[in-house]
Amino acid sequence: MRFKAFDPARRSGRLIGVVAALLAVTSLATACGSSEESTTADGKAVLRYQGSAGQVIYPELADALGYYDKVELKWVGDTTSGPQDIQSAATGQTEFGGAFNGAVTKLVAAGAPITSVVGLYGADKQTFTGYFVLDGSPIKSARDLIGKKVGVNTLGAHHEFLTREWLAQQGLTPDEIKQVELIVVPPVNTEQALRQGQIDVGALNAVFRETAVERGGIHPLYTDESLFGTFTYGTYVLRNDFIAKNKDAAADFTQGVARAIRWAQTTPRDEVVAKFKEIINSRGRNENTKLTDYWRSTGIAGAGGQITDKEIQLWIDWLVRNGELEKDKLKATDFYTNEFNPFANGKFPAESGPDGQALGK
Repeated sequence: MRFKAFDPARRSGRLIGVVAALLAVTSLATACGSSEESTTADGKAVLRYQGSAGQVIYPELADALGYYDKVELKWVGDTTSGPQDIQSAATGQTEFGGAFNGAVTKLVAAGAPITSVVGLYGADKQTFTGYFVLDGSPIKSARDLIGKKVGVNTLGAHHEFLTREWLAQQGLTPDEIKQVELIVVPPVNTEQALRQGQIDVGALNAVFRETAVERGGIHPLYTDESLFGTFTYGTYVLRNDFIAKNKDAAADFTQGVARAIRWAQTTPRDEVVAKFKEIINSRGRNENTKLTDYWRSTGIAGAGGQITDKEIQLWIDWLVRNGELEKDKLKATDFYTNEFNPFANGKFPAESGPDGQALGK
């Protein structure tokens, strides 16, 4: 099986083309108005979105928990990646999407009209991505990766950015980092590719990490949690024109997701997994619920997914360092808002439960 190698020059040119096309389509969609937006008979805003097979995303959990008053969700299919999901939101194919913050900041810096409103995922001691090598591998440091292959699930997303950030933190120069070859490998094939020597490092998380570790013979060279500790790495975004025209719906969506995240943060794991399975079984998409057994935590740092400057500034600095954004041209608050999150805007105490009540009551 052959996997796709990363070519920096080709990748850069392709990204510029994608962003240019994205902005053109977005401009056309804006000029044509909001013909795709709709409401229910009782006046709720219909929010189209992409899901994930065999998993429950927090907007779906919010819906199941009854946290929405002014919006109704409409599933239009499953996403292929975070970058694809936020591109769909930016171009008006969906109302919201979610991705790694590095991908979000890159699109916003390029002019995409989206704003992060609430957390999506993160890393902690229970939930993390490990970048694994074989036991006995000669690779023991970042410098040992020069000229080697790292398997990632997609380019322009979490695995690529975290690998580059780790290499930079370990003292490699930009030219040395370019010599670390990124190979696109489907997560289901990553462990096999690593064990067969097709790649030197493999990014593994969730079920793929846990089952691979159970089989033994591998260990992490680095993890995303080891870089920044408990940290929110991704966010949900809304289009700016949607927020402007549908502020009540934007606020309702955000508060619902925030409360769902807080529910998952404060509810025993077994109850969360049981709820996920109930939701999956009730939506009739012929899905397997096995992935939910490997859910360990939200990984999200802030109560209810509230966003902090540092979670965005890190990736702004990354873009500046790589010459993709002019220094001081944009600040973190140009990329996100906590205006609608009840755990950040003063409606609920930051450490309260999903209904604003003190925990344990």
